[in-house]
Amino acid sequence: MFKAIARFWRYLVAWVTGKVEQLEDPEVLLDQARREMQQTLARNRERAIQAITQKNMLQAEVEKLERTVRDLERKAELALQQGKRDLALQIVREKKAQESALETMRASLQQAIETVESIKLAIRRQEEEVRVKTAQALAMKARWKQAQIQTAINKALEGISVENIESSWSSAEQRIQRAEAEASARQEMAAQSLQGRLAALQDAQIDHEAEEELAKIEQRLGMRPAADSVAATPTTAVDDSDALRELEELERKLQAAQGEGTTQEKA
Repeated sequence: MFKAIARFWRYLVAWVTGKVEQLEDPEVLLDQARREMQQTLARNRERAIQAITQKNMLQAEVEKLERTVRDLERKAELALQQGKRDLALQIVREKKAQESALETMRASLQQAIETVESIKLAIRRQEEEVRVKTAQALAMKARWKQAQIQTAINKALEGISVENIESSWSSAEQRIQRAEAEASARQEMAAQSLQGRLAALQDAQIDHEAEEELAKIEQRLGMRPAADSVAATPTTAVDDSDALRELEELERKLQAAQGEGTTQEKA
């Protein structure tokens, strides 16, 4: 009853402050349930401590009465030994009264022991339940978090339009193709312009001069016939025997150069 009233009061406060959704949050509910279980367990432990205390007190009283009965029995024996039978009879009557109280107290003690054992068992079961519920609460919190993440992802995906993406993709591709075509057109126009022709002519002149320079170097090295014979017969193929002779001459020059280098090294 008290829990129901407390829960209703919290709901009323949350409704007034506009925090009903926060109050109904699964994590809040699980934490509240866990706290209530722990509070109940703490109260039951306190009750168990009180029950054990009462049992211990009964145990002490039983032991005290047992000592009293034994002491009265010894006193009765002593009175008989001294010939005081009337005193011994009184002591025996007192012993019987104490034994009667002892039996009643032993019954109460046995009941208290059984009660304490059942309370201990209940406490152990409740502790195990609290551990299980705590683990379940952690698992449920994880499920709640995963559900929230999945919901957020789904909402984000719902806001993404495939048509818009395809349109943007196509527009980007068309712009790239247009830019490439424009660059190619400008390059073509530049090649056909007067400045482009002059640049091409200059490149041809540089290539011609480079060929002439290379031909002179080849002539110095003996790798090419004289310039007049080449000029006279520019399109005539070189005879294989001439090529072989020229190659042999080049090999002799290279061997001679290598021999001179070896002699200098030895010197």
